Amino acid sequence: MATGRTHRPATRSRGIPEATVARLPLYLRALTALSERSVPTVSSEELAGAAGVNSAKLRKDFSYLGSYGTRGVGYDVEYLVYQISRELGLTQDWPVVIVGIGNLGAALANYGGFASRGFRVAALIDADPLIAGKPVAGIDVRHIDDLEAIVDDNDVSIGVIATPAGAAQQVCDRLVAAGVTSILNFAPTVLAVPDGVDVRKVDLSIELQILAFHEQRKAGEASVSETGIEAARPAVPAAAGASKRNGSGPDDGLPAVVPA
Repeated sequence: MATGRTHRPATRSRGIPEATVARLPLYLRALTALSERSVPTVSSEELAGAAGVNSAKLRKDFSYLGSYGTRGVGYDVEYLVYQISRELGLTQDWPVVIVGIGNLGAALANYGGFASRGFRVAALIDADPLIAGKPVAGIDVRHIDDLEAIVDDNDVSIGVIATPAGAAQQVCDRLVAAGVTSILNFAPTVLAVPDGVDVRKVDLSIELQILAFHEQRKAGEASVSETGIEAARPAVPAAAGASKRNGSGPDDGLPAVVPA
């Protein structure tokens, strides 16, 4: 039985802007790839390119960590991996529960990236008695009636919701009441939580809709490019065009003057 919440990193995170925090995992992913290739140092330009940001923004972000690199040498890859991992709280074990073991929940349970990034799937939970008791990714699914005991026994502070939208808020309320203070929400709904509880929403349909918007815009631009700029302009009646060329306006009541 857990005796208390001990999984709280002592970092300077409160002084780091949220936008910077959101980019730290991008830097960590790029740095981890460099570390796996035994690259000892990296310049801000190279790392920024790998992370998909500009180098000035990267240097500003790293200044919040107290890391400024060495002129002519760059940043020490291993040290930055440790520094960012520590700032993100990844130098310790984070037990996670996944609630809702349908297709998405099962896929998340089988995702191998959790363990390598400091997250341990402590339990899988579902309300369907036909699913409870069956193993998924080597873990027996527990019934939702056991949710509170699971959270308490495993000292869980992060919950993942992969339920249908209609059940998500109730599951969220129970997780919060049990002591969970961070929630990753895959359900297509907005959750209401009290102060002190952080929610990150992942909505695949919204991301696809945004991509559809960009595809539509690219298709429109391609259409204009193929037909030429003139085709994109509104057509001007021939008479009106002749009037303007001959000095008479369209409202002067006179016919266009056409040279003999």
